[in-house]
Amino acid sequence: MKKFITTIKNIYAIKELRSRLINTFWLLVVFRLGSFIVVPGVDSAILAANGPKGGVFGMLDVFLGGAFSKASIFALGIMPYISASIVIQLMEVAVPYFQKLKKEGESGFKKKTQITRYLTIVITAAQAIGYIQATIPSNAIMVSQLSFTISTVIILTAGTVFTMWLGEKIDDRGIGQGISLLIMIGIISRLPQSLVEEVVARSTGSQVLILILEMVVLFFVVMSVVMLTEATRRIPIQYAKQVVGNRVYGGQRQYLPLKVNAAGVMPIIFAQALMFVPALITPYVGGASSAFSDITTWQYNLVFGLLIIIFTYFYTAISVNPKQIADDLKRNGGFIAGVKPGSDTSEYIDKIMSKITLPGSIWLAIVAILPAIAVKFGIQNSFAQFYGGTSLLIMVGVVLNTLQQINGYLLMRRYDGYMKSGDVKGRSQNIAVVQ
Repeated sequence: MKKFITTIKNIYAIKELRSRLINTFWLLVVFRLGSFIVVPGVDSAILAANGPKGGVFGMLDVFLGGAFSKASIFALGIMPYISASIVIQLMEVAVPYFQKLKKEGESGFKKKTQITRYLTIVITAAQAIGYIQATIPSNAIMVSQLSFTISTVIILTAGTVFTMWLGEKIDDRGIGQGISLLIMIGIISRLPQSLVEEVVARSTGSQVLILILEMVVLFFVVMSVVMLTEATRRIPIQYAKQVVGNRVYGGQRQYLPLKVNAAGVMPIIFAQALMFVPALITPYVGGASSAFSDITTWQYNLVFGLLIIIFTYFYTAISVNPKQIADDLKRNGGFIAGVKPGSDTSEYIDKIMSKITLPGSIWLAIVAILPAIAVKFGIQNSFAQFYGGTSLLIMVGVVLNTLQQINGYLLMRRYDGYMKSGDVKGRSQNIAVVQ
């Protein structure tokens, strides 16, 4: 406890970190306030009586912190932006123009971001029409259908664009990944109510023992997700000795850490965004797509699991470049014992990544479908969303990432304090140049 209090004091002592945390807090408050503002022309009482009780719509409502069922101005949240990001990243693989943008560095990234924003507007407008048809009953609309549809599409699109802006501001002036934080805060906002409902349902007789068992299993699930998120495969790296003057540099043995889940939480978010599409188009096509509106069906979980595995490999291939790692090792005089520098090292790293990504992606898929299993065992549907699955993976991944960023600031602070105590000439001039 004493160490925790000391850490809080250290965080408060760093002006930049304190400012970023405060900015993040207020941006998240704005996001939560927006989820309670209902679009004009809707009777909230009728809408509440016909809100989503389960299935994909219920899960989407969990991600958006209740904004989906309330017909809020943020009812679609950040999901259209995620869908647009998926499309753009897929096009980077198949379309030469986007491959060229990827190689252009910062300027290409800015162009790609701008295209993603425009595509987000198009996707949001299309999803807004499906949202109105699928979730808002006609008796809850207090104005003409045509004027309500036009105004609501505009408002929902503006709400998604504003949400996207909030996420980017968190990236620039806050702490943590903005888009992921917005999703996480929506999930956490529903956790207390869901937990209370589960406790009330299990508060009598032998049900108490079942509740305790549920909490124990949940604890081990959380621990397994943390282990999956932090697990790494360490490859020994040897650096050649170099003699400079009378000193010998290098020769030490280090490790190249390759994460088992290098893609993080992004495969879950991407797969979930795609799984929302069939539910939104069900009012238009009906038939087989209705099987994907229920998260407990085997069709839904099979496709969901396969998408997670595919996106894990896809995002790992984007985020980890074995050729670049091999080139950096060769440039710095490092090598893997028994492997030639250059292309052989690149192939070796790529082979290792393929091997460790497979079990990581499979376990990721298993954890993602745990809510459906939990529902089958009688756990309340609202609490089952937190029992495993996307909600838990997003919360653990985002919390760990945010803590790592905070820890980075603390480490820099300690390093800066060490430099103050040392005899380093020209330190003030160097800082002035950096500023």
